[in-house]
Amino acid sequence: MTTQDKKFKTSRRGFFKAAGLGGVATGAALGAPYLWIPKARANTIGFGTAKHLICIRLSGGFRFPTAFNSDVGEEFSPWGTANGVASGTDWGVGKLLETATGDGSWYTQELQNLGVPKFTDVTNEVAVIPCVDHEPLAGSADGNHQTGLERYLTGHVNGQTGLFTMINYGLRDRYALAQMEGVTLLPAIIMGQPGMGRGIGEYAAYRPPVMRGDDLDRFGFNTDELLPDWARTMTNDYDLRYRDRVQQPHYPTVDAYLQSREATKAYAEIFSSDPLKIQNGSTEPFDGVSNAQLATVFGQGGTSSNLRLALRLFHYGCPAVYLDQGGYDYHSGEEDALPGRLQELTRVLSGLFWALKTMTHPDGGTYWDHTIVTIGSEFSRSTRGGRFNSARGSDHGGDYATRWMSMPFFGGPITAGGASIGATAAGDLSPTGKVPSYRSTMKTMFDALGCDHSPFFPADEPFDDLFA
Repeated sequence: MTTQDKKFKTSRRGFFKAAGLGGVATGAALGAPYLWIPKARANTIGFGTAKHLICIRLSGGFRFPTAFNSDVGEEFSPWGTANGVASGTDWGVGKLLETATGDGSWYTQELQNLGVPKFTDVTNEVAVIPCVDHEPLAGSADGNHQTGLERYLTGHVNGQTGLFTMINYGLRDRYALAQMEGVTLLPAIIMGQPGMGRGIGEYAAYRPPVMRGDDLDRFGFNTDELLPDWARTMTNDYDLRYRDRVQQPHYPTVDAYLQSREATKAYAEIFSSDPLKIQNGSTEPFDGVSNAQLATVFGQGGTSSNLRLALRLFHYGCPAVYLDQGGYDYHSGEEDALPGRLQELTRVLSGLFWALKTMTHPDGGTYWDHTIVTIGSEFSRSTRGGRFNSARGSDHGGDYATRWMSMPFFGGPITAGGASIGATAAGDLSPTGKVPSYRSTMKTMFDALGCDHSPFFPADEPFDDLFA
């Protein structure tokens, strides 16, 4: 029983120019550019080591010990641990993350010839934190779908600012500098629950765009391109004359609107590019890998489309992409359904290792050198004593089994590959090491991206463990 717990081949820098990008969210602008001057704040040794973050939520509440903390009792990990994992792996790799071969397996000979690894062969490049706690101050786990998801998307129940809005806000100095150099950088983008992009007041202009992986396959040109040069010049000059005639109190509003239109045009030009049409089957390499290759590696479906688009968006300066994969709310039938469902996740993980290490980054090296991948969920799952509940599934309540997210992290900036940062007792999942809050964990990701995170979660400091 569990214990209750109290790249186009031009450089990105010279790519698309915007007359004024005063904000980072599509359709929003901040007015005149400004520079953020950093304040003294706590940073990790990994500060600014990453350019991109892929944040995957295993939706519905994922039973983490079945995958990322499996060297515990059968109550928590009914399938046990994987065989033949990479040497130097100190965390419990679940048997369900083993890659099957033969008929019906996603791991085809074509993928093997490409060099896609089995996930169990690269687990020593993955660090796991077994005890990430949504709310350390709570007397027990939050097993409620609504409030648990709010904690995951914003850091708090009823949180008004989503974590990806925080990323865009935290990188505002980077966007201001790029604007001054006439460069358009894409913001963080959501391909899952839109709550990750909440924002009001001063944060509203930093809300990220929400899209799906196949959205840009149907994206057209911006309307200015349909006009002859003389007409485009005339309309732009009219806009500027109008702005310059308005009374001073109204000038910033009109100017912000014009800047927003320019930013949107620049985004439209990027979004119309062929590499972002991920379903086009192109065999033309882009950043060293073709769209056809990415489709072969990741397969089809929503998660595949989202990931393939994410990898393309990164070329244009996008710092982070959030997506959902799942769902895992198996109150019944988990015993039969989860093994097959986790094969999609295993393919995602293996595919990301191949893609990130194969794709060449515009700033040098590979995408692996510049990217972090992390995986979480709104909570984990419990059976309160048995391997499964009476319906051969699992539930969620207030215990340790629900409380702990065993979150994996990998990518070049993560230097603690193979490590288990903290641990749990095998018999009851009680913590025997580090128990970081989810907020401090995400602030650590902000820190790696070089974000200003000083306005957020002042009581939850980022930590060094993933970069040690």
